[in-house]
Amino acid sequence: MPEIWLNYGITDVVLDIRAENLEQKIDSEGKILDDSAINEKLNMLDLSKPMELVVLHNSKSIQKIISSLFIICEQKSKPFPKIFAEKKILNLVKAGLPEGSSINEFDDSDISNSNLVFMGEMEFDGLFGYETISTRLIKKFGLESMLSAYAKRQGNLPTPGQYSESLTEAKKFTDNFEIQGIEIIANSDGIVDFTVGHPSETLSTTKILESNSIKDIGQHKTMIISTGKDASNDNLGNSFSSLWNCSNAIKKDGLAILVAECKGGLGSDALQQYIEDRLTLEQLRNPTKYISGMEDLLFLSEVQKNFQIGLVSIIPEFYAKKLNLISLPGIKYSMDYILKTQGARQKIAVVLDGARLLLR
Repeated sequence: MPEIWLNYGITDVVLDIRAENLEQKIDSEGKILDDSAINEKLNMLDLSKPMELVVLHNSKSIQKIISSLFIICEQKSKPFPKIFAEKKILNLVKAGLPEGSSINEFDDSDISNSNLVFMGEMEFDGLFGYETISTRLIKKFGLESMLSAYAKRQGNLPTPGQYSESLTEAKKFTDNFEIQGIEIIANSDGIVDFTVGHPSETLSTTKILESNSIKDIGQHKTMIISTGKDASNDNLGNSFSSLWNCSNAIKKDGLAILVAECKGGLGSDALQQYIEDRLTLEQLRNPTKYISGMEDLLFLSEVQKNFQIGLVSIIPEFYAKKLNLISLPGIKYSMDYILKTQGARQKIAVVLDGARLLLR
C-alpha cells in the first residue's frame, strides 16, 4: 500500500490508498536554488539604507530568504532589516525567524514608505490569473480598485494561469507606490527562483512559475487535492485556489476532495455573509461594492455545476453544507466515501501541491 503524505495545516496527514486505486500522484517540480545563488540575488538589494521587510504570509521559502538576508547583513556589518507581519500570522513568522531578530505588527494603511520591501510567494489565482505581491496589496489596501479588477474578470469561472485584465488593475494599483518586492517561486522542496524589484516589475516572474508548474494530465473522475503548504490552507478562501488550479482536469460529474485544515475559518467576508444569508449569488454578478472573497463564492457556485466537492477540514459541517460541500471529518473518511459512492475499483488522482500547480 503506497503511503502518501498530504499537508494539513502545520502537520501532514497520511493517505492510505491501495496501489490499484492510485491513478496518479501529481507534485510540483523545478531545480532548487543553492545558498550561493540565493545570496547572489539578495545582494541586488540596497543594504545601505534602512529596510522594513513586510512578510505577506508565512512559508518555509520566506523564512529561508529572511535567514539568508540576515547572514549577508551580518557579514557586511549592515543593520538587520526590521520585520513586520499582520497580527494573525505574527507568531507563526516569529517562530521561524533567525536568532536576534524581532518582529512587529504591520497595521499601517499607508504603503507609500519607500523603505518597505514586501515578500510573498507567487501562486496561481482564479481572478487575477496569478497571486503576486501586487494582487495581495490591492486586496488588502485597494478595495475601490478591487471592484474594477473584479468587474474585469473573464466570465464567472476561475482562470488561473492567464494574464488577465484584473492583473493589469493590480499592477496599476502598485504603480502608485515607491516600494520594493521579493517575489518568490517555490515548490515543496525549496526555492526555485525569486525576483527583487518594484512589485509591478516582479510580475515577470510568472513565466518562471508557468515553466515549472503547468501540467497536462488529461481529465480525471476523482481527485484528492492538498494545497501543499500551511499558508495556502490556513482559511477556506485561500484553499479554494488549489481547487481552481485543478478544476480543468476534473471530469464532468466528477468529484474533487480538498484537504485543507482552515484553522483561520472561512477567511472572507463574502463567504461569511453568504452563510448568514446576507449575500445572494445573484448579487455577485454585478455588485456596486467589492466584498472580500466575492470571486471565490462566484467561482464555487459555477464550478459546482460541473463536479462535486468534498472538504476535509475543521470548518463546521453546517458551514460546509451551506456552501454545498460534502463535509468529511478526516482523510480516512474521504477514501471511504470515494469507495462507497464510486465503487471499490475507482482510480484516484492525488495532487500534493495544489497551490503551486496548474493542471490541464
